[in-house]
Formats: sequence, C-alpha cells, structure tokens
Amino acid sequence: MITEILAWLTDPANWSGADGILAQTWLHLLYSVLAVVVAVLVAVPLGLYIGHTGRGSVLVVGFGNAMRALPTLGLVTLLAMMFRGSAALAALVVLAIPAVLSGTYSGVRAVPAHAVDAARGMGMTSGQRLWKVELPNALPLLMGGVRNAMLQVMATTAVAAYVGLGGLGQILISGQQTGAYERMAGAAILIALLAVLTDLALAGFSRLLVPRGVLLAAAKSGTRSRWRR
Repeated sequence: MITEILAWLTDPANWSGADGILAQTWLHLLYSVLAVVVAVLVAVPLGLYIGHTGRGSVLVVGFGNAMRALPTLGLVTLLAMMFRGSAALAALVVLAIPAVLSGTYSGVRAVPAHAVDAARGMGMTSGQRLWKVELPNALPLLMGGVRNAMLQVMATTAVAAYVGLGGLGQILISGQQTGAYERMAGAAILIALLAVLTDLALAGFSRLLVPRGVLLAAAKSGTRSRWRR
C-alpha cells in the first residue's frame, strides 16, 4: 500500500491539469484562507468589544459550544440546500468564527489588570486603552485562535467537497468513488501536510506581529510558573 501511495504522489501526471494536485492544493488553500479572513473580520471586532466591555461574555461561551457541537457535514449540507453555490464557503466561515472569537475575547480578558489601571491613570480614554494596551497584549491568544480556526477549516474544506467545493477533498472523494485507495491516502497526506505548513507559516507571522515586550513577558511568566511547580 505504501508503495502504491508513493507511486501516486510521484507520478507527474497526477500533478498537472485542472484536476491535478497542484491546482486542487491551490484551491484548498484559497478557500481556507478566504474563510478564515472573513471570520477574522467578523469575530475580532466582536471579541474585542466583548472582552473590553465585559458585555455578552455568556454569548461567546454559548455560541462557541453550540458551533463546536454542530456536525460539520450536516451544516454544510443544510447551507447547500439554503444558499446553493456559496454554501460551502459560508459553512467554513461559520465554523471558523468560534475559535477566533474565543481567542480574541480570552486575550483581552487575560490582559493584566495593573496594565489597564496604569493606562487609565495616565489619562487614556477607553478606546486608547483598547488599541494601545489591551489589543497588543491580547495578540498571542488572538493569533492562537486564528491558528486553531485555520487547522479546523483546512480539515473541513475536504468535507465540503461533498457539496461541490474544490480542493484536495475532491481528489479524496473521487478516489473513494473509484476504489483508488492510494489516491485517498495520498490526498489525506497532502491535506495534513498543507495544514502543518500553514500552521508553521502562521506561527512565524505571529512572532512578527506580537510586540517583543509581550513575548518576553509571556516567556518570563511561563518560566516563573514552571519554577513554582
């Protein structure tokens, strides 16, 4: 079986054409990134507002738990019946929102109270405290939520191929329909590899985005916690 998988992955014919590995990998990545970007545009402002004001925190927990409990294929199928062509992408956005929303909210709420009090004592307005103190300190958890959302969407995009969305899931499904198990296994390996590489890219971007002082403070906090144990 391993030999057959390697043969399929190394066959140049499988990498070319509109239905080839390269084209489907690009579609898989495009759909995943687009879904997460839309989720970020929706969830980050909402998470910042809830975390900053403390209003609607119960909504965050309830919505997150409800979305995680939904069966992925059922949600995709339901939206496909309701909205036709854009259904699969809409389902991916809905599934990405809870992780980003929870990460943003948790990041703001985890900001040290003394930092917020110091900013208030300096005369900063509510908006200034949010953008200059809370948001920079919340970035590690916020980006953690984005990374979680990306991993979930990467996996779900393969399932969304059942309702016509392209990507590596299309190769997997076609292999299932024809009994080409090496094709199915090869597509699954490619999906996992793409998810790992994307997560590594986001981890690198996160290190560039998060202020150095916040990273150093987090490292010191982690060192102290391990020492206390």
